[in-house]
Amino acid sequence: MSEQAEQARKTAEALEYLTGFGNEHSSEAVPGALPPGRNSPQRAPLGLYAEQLSGSAFTEPRGHNRRSWLYRIRPSAAHPPFTRTDNGALRTAPFTKAPADPNRLRWNPLPDAAPGTDFLAGLWTLGGNGDAGQRTGMAIHLYHANASMTDRVFSDSDGELLIVPERGGLLLRTELGLLSAGPGEVALIPRGVRFRVELLDEDARGYVCENYGRPFELPDLGPIGANGLAAARDFRAPVAAYEDVERPTEVVNKFCGNLWSATYDHSPLDVVAWYGTHTPYVYDLRRFNVIGSISYDHPDPSIFTVLTSPSDTPGLAGVDFVVFAPRWLVGEDTFRPPYFHRNVMSEYMGLIEGAYDAKAEGFVPGGGSLHNMMSAHGPDRETFDRASAAELKPQKIDDGLAFMFETRWPITTTPQAAGADHLQRGYDDVWQGLQRHFRA
Repeated sequence: MSEQAEQARKTAEALEYLTGFGNEHSSEAVPGALPPGRNSPQRAPLGLYAEQLSGSAFTEPRGHNRRSWLYRIRPSAAHPPFTRTDNGALRTAPFTKAPADPNRLRWNPLPDAAPGTDFLAGLWTLGGNGDAGQRTGMAIHLYHANASMTDRVFSDSDGELLIVPERGGLLLRTELGLLSAGPGEVALIPRGVRFRVELLDEDARGYVCENYGRPFELPDLGPIGANGLAAARDFRAPVAAYEDVERPTEVVNKFCGNLWSATYDHSPLDVVAWYGTHTPYVYDLRRFNVIGSISYDHPDPSIFTVLTSPSDTPGLAGVDFVVFAPRWLVGEDTFRPPYFHRNVMSEYMGLIEGAYDAKAEGFVPGGGSLHNMMSAHGPDRETFDRASAAELKPQKIDDGLAFMFETRWPITTTPQAAGADHLQRGYDDVWQGLQRHFRA
């Protein structure tokens, strides 16, 4: 392990957090940095600048309003002009370079990154939907990296970023403090929050959902009651930590689909204190409280929803984040793997570790599958045959961790994803051999 990764790991292991999703958190790295009783006093404490970062319109309902007050060494307004820079393999909606494909698609993991590739340079867009400029829809990216971001900071004006590590841990230095996320955890970076990614291992790989729409929130529980699924208290927010660094720092902003760059004479991660609701989080997926059937039938996958971005239609999400966590299967007279189905929603599935119970082979950690709106899918032939003949005793599913980005609109793939060398050309073959068993 490099000295830089070793130092990042030591920092990550010593982190402390605030807890609770959607809370009005407050934190100060220096006592007295938060002004009491008001947001923008005539002279902010300790010679700091007061600045509000709004992730929603001022007049949105209180329950949906996202904003944080930051008390920083220099105001964000003090910067030189931004200029266009290379987008690399990063793409943004609307995706118009190719028609939406009704075929079922599956990819192997991204190949290893070229030496010196950091998180930002290693982002690779698979596809998405909607329009970033209209703040609707989402995009699916993958990342591969073998270098930490050095004197470089990134922010996304187009949407919030849900980062799902599959290999290698990440130290995320954000304006509001530090987060650490490794395989089995997810990190949520709100729209517009600046951050830098440092690697905790020699390389890193994973998935990113860029949500252009309403910010992710915890789903309503309905008849489930007051408890279950992802608990708000298990989401960890950072405590204030600041950089007082005066050296050239590249600040890259994703704005309406393009990357724009400016070189500051200081680090913009200089927030000494903050409070509010526009907050980064990290969440351990193994803490998800799975709800399932204790009688018969396989429940709909909506019971595995961790976070949801609501749309203007109740119950129809712009994007859901779903996790298939370890659980018991006990259904009687039940085909226990996910059933065959066609869905009005579009589903991208990734695998963090182990195996997925509906696919016997070909679906590997770091890879992913896309089943667009109304495409028929379900267990492969080997899984169907095995599950149809299995003895129905209680069974623990604990040898894999899979997830799904589910969205209301079809996902259009980018040309680079449609023509990628790691696209599996024979994916349809997994359903070949499903024989006729009908007897009149």
